[in-house]
Amino acid sequence: MEELNGSSESLSVYFPLPYRVLLVAILGVWLFGLNLHYLQIVRIDTSPMLRYTRSSSEPPLHKSVYQVASLLALLFGANIMTFWVFTAGNAEAVKNLQVLPVLLFLAVVGMFLWPFGGWHHRGRWRFLRMLRRILIGGLHPDLRFADVLLADALTSYAKVLGDFAVCVCMFFSGHSSTNPIPNRSAGGKYLMPLAMSIPYLIRFRQCLIEYVRARRKGFPFAERRVHLYNSAKYASAFPVILCSALQRGYNPDEPHIFSQSTLSRLWLLAVVINSLFSFYWDIARDWELTLFSSRRSSGDHPYGLRSNRHFVNKELYYGAIIIDFLLRGTWSVKLSPHLDHINEMEGGIFLLELLEIFRRWIWTFFRVEKEWILTRGSGALGLLEGGDGVMMTDFGKLDED
Repeated sequence: MEELNGSSESLSVYFPLPYRVLLVAILGVWLFGLNLHYLQIVRIDTSPMLRYTRSSSEPPLHKSVYQVASLLALLFGANIMTFWVFTAGNAEAVKNLQVLPVLLFLAVVGMFLWPFGGWHHRGRWRFLRMLRRILIGGLHPDLRFADVLLADALTSYAKVLGDFAVCVCMFFSGHSSTNPIPNRSAGGKYLMPLAMSIPYLIRFRQCLIEYVRARRKGFPFAERRVHLYNSAKYASAFPVILCSALQRGYNPDEPHIFSQSTLSRLWLLAVVINSLFSFYWDIARDWELTLFSSRRSSGDHPYGLRSNRHFVNKELYYGAIIIDFLLRGTWSVKLSPHLDHINEMEGGIFLLELLEIFRRWIWTFFRVEKEWILTRGSGALGLLEGGDGVMMTDFGKLDED
């Protein structure tokens, strides 16, 4: 068996790749529940934006998400503790016990597909319909914001999706999916890049759908071109993934269109473009802050922000901007499976995946806040600093529901 080193050994023995994939997914559910919970506390009603009307017998949406997340966490905890008992940190035992994470995955899927009534039946099936719709790049005209929010969240799971594809290939190719040294070449040279491209293809198609709909409604090009720019942002991830895939297992003795050094430069250029483009779009379009506009120094709002804000603390916005900038760059690098010297450090991969989920969690607060202001009308809130905005400390108050 291949030698493992330090932190990689500890992580891969106690948290094999299938468990890490499931853990990141479950953590995402918990964080979404926290998004909904905090937004409710600060008096942002997400139900109209998500087009979700709960019945009188149903709990608030965030509590429903918490209940689903709790069951997922219970299943995960029971399964992995059983795994630890039977493997006892032995690498060979870990390799031979892939049946447990497979059963966990089937249990999670079965929980969402449970066909009988009760236990969040309406919410589960609505989520599955949304997922089915966006997986083919669809965009419901009446559920646009919910579809876009979910599809955008999936882009943060691009690397996780690639890891899931690796797990499936290792399982069906006879290599144990719980092997402490994951075979990231399973499925061939291009399987992982293709899997990682899926979320960006989804959003790319959705942007084109929005452009076509805007044209049919007679909007002038100046108004509908934003959808083309948005599609270009998602398309900017493809050169990063492609240049990386071409460098993976590069053999200089074989004929190539580009030399390895040229591919490396092209990859670096693609990373810079994707990172800066995505960061700009987060700030200027998704959050509609003025940092990149001539209005950044306007006297009616703090530098780089906007006058209509639901969160009073300007430091929240500045902190979110800094975090988004730092983590956008690292995530673009992680779209690059050719970096074997990094990819072999399983702990490093896992940490960056967690950081990207954290970045998406923060992004969601300000994306929903902007949508709330737009749907209510810019004059309806008028939440200038010192007005009726909501302080971050209000999150500590008890929920009255």
